[in-house]
Parts: sequence; C-alpha cells; structure tokens
Amino acid sequence: MTASAIDLQRAIFKALSEDAALVAALGGPRIYDPAPANVAFPYITFGRTSTYDWSTGTEIGSEHLLTLHFWSKAQGKAEAAELMELARQALGDGELAMERQRLVNLRLEFSEIRFDEDLTLYHGLLRFRAVMEEVG
Repeated sequence: MTASAIDLQRAIFKALSEDAALVAALGGPRIYDPAPANVAFPYITFGRTSTYDWSTGTEIGSEHLLTLHFWSKAQGKAEAAELMELARQALGDGELAMERQRLVNLRLEFSEIRFDEDLTLYHGLLRFRAVMEEVG
C-alpha cells in the first residue's frame, strides 16, 4: 500500500470508530484490519485497496478503490444492511482528516449483501472511490 492509501485507511477507520451510532450497532468498536481470531459478530473489516496515479501537470494525486466488508450472523440481511448504511452515512460527507493528503472526492461505487452458506453468515460489501491530492 502506498502512503496515500494508508492515510485514507486511517482516516476511514477514525471516522467509523468515532461514529456513535455505528459503534453502538456493532456492539463496540469492532472495525479491523484484519479481524482477530474468534471475534464477536457483527464486525467490519478492511478489504482490498487499489491505488492509481491521478496526477496532473501541476498536482500530485491518487485514486483509490477501497472495500469495506461487513460480517453478520443475524437472521436475515437487516443487520448487515443497517451497518452498511450507518458506515455510508459516517463517510458520506467526505470530511476525512489526513496527514499528508487532501480528499478531493469520496463516492460509494458499489454495495452488495450476500449469504455465505459455508460460513452461515451475511457478508456485505461497500466499495468506495476516493480521489486525493498531496498537501504541501
């Protein structure tokens, strides 16, 4: 991961961890990269991050595709859907504080909830696209 991707993940982690409604719905600050063994459900993990050069002739920038995974053992999709919506709202204003980067744009690109029969749980995905510029 590049430094800009690390800055983005830290900022997203901070925004999600400080969102009282999301933390309450999770039953605590259960946001991991990666999840520890025997973690209680529900929880969120960071997934794949892809980073691309987005520089111009005058600005150094990057584009990131970042996936958040939502894990729920509840009956039905409702818990996973609620957690995903709370996370989307927590990140929705795009006001993420980063050390070396300025967030130009953060947009939800994709969402999905599916039942994993092998693990008997619901697995939700939110994929965000972020465009950032270097500061200073």
